[in-house]
Amino acid sequence: MKCLTRLLCVVLLGSCLMAQAADDVLFRVHGSNTVGAALAPACAREYLASIGVANPRVKRAAADNEYEVYGRQGNRTVTIQIAAHGSGTGFTALAEGRAEIAMSSRPIKREEALALRHLGNLRAPEAEQAVAIDGLAIIVHPDNPVAQLTVAQVAQVFAGHINNWQQLGGPDLPISLYARDDKSGTWDTFSSLVLGKQWQLSPAARRFESNDQLSDQVSSDRSAIGFVGLASVRSARLLAIADSSTAAMQPTPFTVATEDYPLSRRLFFYVPQVSRSQAAAEYVAFCQSQQGQDIVKRVGFVSQTIIAFDQPAPATAPASYRKLAEHGRRLSVNFRFDQGSPQLDNKAWRDLSRIVDYMQLPENRNARLYLVGFSEAGEAVSQDLLLSRYRALAVRGALLRDNVPVAASIGLGSMMPVAANDRHDVRNKNGRVEVWQLDNLLVLDDIASR
Repeated sequence: MKCLTRLLCVVLLGSCLMAQAADDVLFRVHGSNTVGAALAPACAREYLASIGVANPRVKRAAADNEYEVYGRQGNRTVTIQIAAHGSGTGFTALAEGRAEIAMSSRPIKREEALALRHLGNLRAPEAEQAVAIDGLAIIVHPDNPVAQLTVAQVAQVFAGHINNWQQLGGPDLPISLYARDDKSGTWDTFSSLVLGKQWQLSPAARRFESNDQLSDQVSSDRSAIGFVGLASVRSARLLAIADSSTAAMQPTPFTVATEDYPLSRRLFFYVPQVSRSQAAAEYVAFCQSQQGQDIVKRVGFVSQTIIAFDQPAPATAPASYRKLAEHGRRLSVNFRFDQGSPQLDNKAWRDLSRIVDYMQLPENRNARLYLVGFSEAGEAVSQDLLLSRYRALAVRGALLRDNVPVAASIGLGSMMPVAANDRHDVRNKNGRVEVWQLDNLLVLDDIASR
């Protein structure tokens, strides 16, 4: 009888300890290595500090690419668990109840959203949250003389159809390929934006789970080329990339923030709205805050905080646009839309509030905004022009409802594309509204007359 009583006490004590341990885990974050290697842990540490957790710190878990962020809150230790094994693993963890947040370096796929519909609509604005912008960096050894490639050339290189640097104006060296593993959102983005349906990755490519490891290998191999997230360029050298109808550009804070860079991408948190964790929702909101966006910048991604840039107009731009660039400054945001529609996408709705915050800064209170709408190329120039005007008006109406002063808006149709119109997978990037800041309103009439 005593043995039975002792055994029962042990079982009950073990159950209590297990329950206490489970309670101490605030939430679990699974998915993208790009997001999970540095950004998610850094945000988790500062989030814990913001809710009064003492001395929060990050430690590596027993498995590679897994972390525990923990600290003392009262008489208990609270923990956020992060496992960064690829975007697809995040959605699998949501489905299996092993995570409250999925990290992804690509949008959720249709089949994933359908499989997770019991958790709510993961494509809704409340669930799908772009936490940072990244540029997919094409990198080579620091001594490689090749400076730029087209997207088509990059595809042919990684498919093995171009296999010597001499074919690209470089030295007579066979090309060594370095690629992310097939669980990675970085790989999914590369496959979609570069390889498309025409090309397949060469079986000779070496595959890596980690962006940083891949970058370090490229830096030590003179014949190498690879692709990583912008935060993992490290000692490698960036190549400028051109689409079929655009000028070559490197990923910079401005070209990535506006998503004009051909290989720019959004980094996401997906937070189910059915039986959601309150702590998980607060964490994502913290990452979206100014403090969170400062962390985004610090770890090497591009934050969504609005900044004004001087940007010269391309020679092919119409006179009105060149005049605007001469007298105004462009803001580091493009509003984007659903395909062929004036309906703002999920990120755009949060960008509206960021514009409101920017215009409330003391130095901007006398400024006015000028909106320039664009469309992807359709069947008729007149329809393109109409859609671009509707898009500019949609943004104008939303800003005016928030009492943001908009001086004027125009539509330029499918002029000045930032992506190839002949590729269905990327042409939607051409449908956008640029935001310009004007401090001197006397030039408005002159702009409108050109």
